[in-house]
Amino acid sequence: MQKKLIILLTALLCLMPAVSYGEEPTVNLAPNAKSAVLIDADTGTVIFEKNPHEKLPPASITKVMTMLLIMEALDRGEIKLTDQVRTSEYAASMGGSQIFLEAGEMMSVEDMLKGIAIASGNDASVAMAEHLAGTEENFAAKMNQRAKELGLKDTQFKNSSGLPAEDHYSTAHDIAVMSKELLKYEEITKFTSLYQDYLRKDTNKPFWLVNTNKLVRFYPGADGLKTGYTSEAKFCLTATAKRDNLRVISVVMGEPDSKTRNQEISAMFDFAFSQYESHPLVKRGELIEQAKINKGAESEVNIIASQNFGVLTKKGTNTEDMQKETIIHERINAPVKQGDVLGEMIVKLDGKEVGKLDLIAETDVEKATWWQLMKRVSKRMFLSFE
Repeated sequence: MQKKLIILLTALLCLMPAVSYGEEPTVNLAPNAKSAVLIDADTGTVIFEKNPHEKLPPASITKVMTMLLIMEALDRGEIKLTDQVRTSEYAASMGGSQIFLEAGEMMSVEDMLKGIAIASGNDASVAMAEHLAGTEENFAAKMNQRAKELGLKDTQFKNSSGLPAEDHYSTAHDIAVMSKELLKYEEITKFTSLYQDYLRKDTNKPFWLVNTNKLVRFYPGADGLKTGYTSEAKFCLTATAKRDNLRVISVVMGEPDSKTRNQEISAMFDFAFSQYESHPLVKRGELIEQAKINKGAESEVNIIASQNFGVLTKKGTNTEDMQKETIIHERINAPVKQGDVLGEMIVKLDGKEVGKLDLIAETDVEKATWWQLMKRVSKRMFLSFE
């Protein structure tokens, strides 16, 4: 029962902004978009939103979830950037944006990821989906499962590319949450920030990649994430930019053209950077403390920050009285899985909670064997007689 409650609370926290100001811009920052969201990437705080939960076709910003599953597989060690991925006839047959993979062609995970992130390659997306899950249908099921784990209730994927499909939809809010999760893997911006690059460099058929997101070239600090367009979805974009300590994510869906899309994303960026600042506290993976494990194969586990974490405030806010409190679960029983939530960090400003971060297990800790427990008891008894 306690475990179910923790899971429920964790899901709710993913949906809630870490801090609410009770203020919204008096001007509509995205007047031409069907929906839009502007959030702080560290805390998830909503700075601006317009019809954030309206279900709409997401086009190629679908690939944010595709890239997230790829990055998570890399992080778990299930695949490596140097692994070679075979292109099936089905993957090679994808229309729309593509890197013109041929059936049977082998390409590294790193180059496939470039093709997805820079050129929005539908063929590369499908090839990676098949590589990770056997079929694109299986991969779409994994995409939907991951969306549920993130607490996203208004998203359903039918494919890995965003090509038009019945009942394939998402929202600006959900795309922003996916984008926030993807940015936990900071190395993704190594790909999404490139304005141009080449594939098949060492062959007689080099392929020039040009980023579909022009902001990475023309907006200071922009380094991702993903554009989208179909005649049904119109022009969509989830974009991120960073200046000083502040990283923000802007999402627009249903824009009339690419110029308006870029202008309204830029307006949201301008508003965030002119009005807000971030106060970083910890980095993703930073050791917070060690905790005792009851009946574990290891007696302790490292507890680390689940993501980069800071507090967003309006510029000029006095933060001298900011307080940080770490709360670790009183009794932690083995087994523990890597990533299990074992505590939280709470930040208060002027006595009011303004931020909360999950603290997680760095590694797995299995249950101790009977022999391990006996050795520990014997050792304690021996030390007590000294």
